[in-house]
Amino acid sequence: MLIAVLGINAAMFVAEFGAGLIAGSAALMADATDMLGDALVYAVSLYALNRSDRWKAGAAVMKGIFILVLGLGILVNVGIKIASGVPPSSTLMLIFGALALGANLICLRLLWQFRDQDVNMASTFECSRNDVVSNVGVLLAAGAVALFDSPWPDILVGLAMAAIILRSAIRVLRAAWPQLRMGPAESR
Repeated sequence: MLIAVLGINAAMFVAEFGAGLIAGSAALMADATDMLGDALVYAVSLYALNRSDRWKAGAAVMKGIFILVLGLGILVNVGIKIASGVPPSSTLMLIFGALALGANLICLRLLWQFRDQDVNMASTFECSRNDVVSNVGVLLAAGAVALFDSPWPDILVGLAMAAIILRSAIRVLRAAWPQLRMGPAESR
């Protein structure tokens, strides 16, 4: 299951990031960057899957740090978008936002039954849930960009996505850090 969601996210990163570059969309590129982050998160989750609770907590801490870096990267991209002030292509945003939403709903469905298994799988599920919210945001931004012919809906959704991602990073780190700090005997 983790291999499937890793593959889906890696493929969607390539497609969505390319579309984000062509469209000039901060929201689409933020969503694509999150897809890359998720693919890497799933790879780490696979590695930690059959290890001790402490290993799983370490993997979750690593994911939390990676998610935090992605959120900060999205803020930088939004700053660049504010400086350029050019509205993105709403058509490309709609097409690739819808494709990403479909892909993430599949991933969320695959991960649903494992969401409470342990801190490692809970953090993995959290990433997919955030993706669905981000995809809806991209679609709303695309509609507003088309309606108002303005870059601001794209910028605002990019900022909202950064906030969601940063919040998620903090939640993952808060849950995993105490488990990582436990001694080896305590974490079993």
